[in-house]
Parts: sequence; C-alpha cells; structure tokens
Amino acid sequence: MDRYAGFRILIVDDNENNLFTLRALINRHMDVEVLEANSGQAALDTALNNPRIDLIVLDVQMPEMDGFQTASMLKVRQKTRDIPIIFLTAAYKTDEFQQKGYEVGAADYLLKPIDDNQLINKISTYLRLIEKEREMNRRLEALVEERTRELQLAKTYLENVINNMGEALLLLDPGGKIKAANPAGCQMLGYAEADLIGMPIGDVFEEEEMVQAKAFMGTWLEALIRTGTLSSIDACFIARDQRRVPILFSRTALKNEAGEITDIICIAKDMTGYTRAGKEDAAG
Repeated sequence: MDRYAGFRILIVDDNENNLFTLRALINRHMDVEVLEANSGQAALDTALNNPRIDLIVLDVQMPEMDGFQTASMLKVRQKTRDIPIIFLTAAYKTDEFQQKGYEVGAADYLLKPIDDNQLINKISTYLRLIEKEREMNRRLEALVEERTRELQLAKTYLENVINNMGEALLLLDPGGKIKAANPAGCQMLGYAEADLIGMPIGDVFEEEEMVQAKAFMGTWLEALIRTGTLSSIDACFIARDQRRVPILFSRTALKNEAGEITDIICIAKDMTGYTRAGKEDAAG
C-alpha cells in the first residue's frame, strides 16, 4: 500500500484511546506517517518542530487549551498557518459552534462518533488537493528553471555577440554620459571600460561641422525624440592619444512605456583607410 506515501498527518486528542483508534483507522486505509499529540500545547510543539505537517485532525474538547485556541495559535504562525485542520467534536452541535470553528481556521468539521468512511474520505480529499497543488508547484518551478536557463543562454549569447563584434558599441544615458562600452569600443578609443563609464560622449566624439559637444548632444536628443534612430553619420572618435578615428556612426534611442528616452545605443564602424579615400574618389 503506497496511497499518499510521504504525507504526514498530526492527530490531536487528549484521550489516548481516541488517538489509538484514529491512528489505526488512518493506517488501515493509507500509507501516511501519523504523529500524535495529547494536548493543544503538544500539538503546537509538534507542528512547529517538524519540517512539514500536511494535515491536522484536531479534537475540540480538550483541557487547558481547547481545539479552537490551538487552531488560533497555529494560524498566527507562518510555518503552520496554511496547514488544513479538520475539527472533531461531540459537543455543541450548533451552527454557531461550527461557525466558530471555521472562523479560527478549520478547513472542515466532523461530529463524534466519527463515521470511519466519512473521515477517511475527507482526509483523502485534502491530501489529493495537496498532491495537485504540489504537482502544479513542481511544474511551475520546472518552467521557471527552464525559462531562467533560456534567459541566461540568451544573455550569454548577446554578451558574446557584443564582446566579439567588430564595431564599437557605446551605451549612453539620456544626458549623453557613457554607461557601458564593448571591447571594440575600448580598443578604438584607447580606454579601459572603467575609464569610459561616466564620461560625456562629447569628450571622445566629434561630428563633422559640429565640434561643440553640447550643441551636438542637443541636436542628438531632439532628433532621437522625433525619429528614435539616426544612422550612417560621418564622424570621428577622439582617442585617448588625441588621434581622430574616422567612423560611420549610428544612434538608437531606447524608450520606456511613457515614451521617455532611457538609454541611447551608439554603434560606430572604424572607417580608417577607406572612408576618406572613398570621399576623395567621389570628389575627383
């Protein structure tokens, strides 16, 4: 018999004979681990000191701490507040009494003398629900893990593309300060990425017929707000050693849901050796 194997049920009753009967009944019908407590305090201690309790069958009429008080204490503790509780009682068979049980957190309610089949059916119902919930959680966790792996693979792939592309890539904030640079950009400019971060783009860039960096940033932002992209612009990078590196430059604005620019992606192709020659040939 392996029905509900691995589940753990706590039975609580101040009468040792009732505990024996409940344990024998449950073990006859399902392969679960049964824990016993003969008082409300013992039930709290058992529930808090065990790694997992799946279901509690709790007698209401007990001295010192009755079932209602025990349930209330269980429901205020994070570790035990979600454990389903089935109340058992032989007294106060009124709607108000049952309502009180539900108010303190009972999932279900049975009157003594207990009908064996009814109790086993109720326990089975809750264990099936727990099984389904756990299976859904396992599937969800598997989907999350799979999606996380996919995102990590995509991230690694994108990083490899950016790190190995021949063109320089600079990421700017809306104010024109560099946030990140790929290896090609660092090599083209002669800076380490850490040195570039926080540097105004105008310190390493000049556009033909527009040497003033601030003026050029203002023109950029206005054009990017209107179009989102500026491409194929002849310009120069100013390298660390003050060399002018001719580039073909493109800029793309990234925007949030409100349409505000959050980042600017700049891609530059080194045109040394043939851009200028191409222009001279065209002029000739």
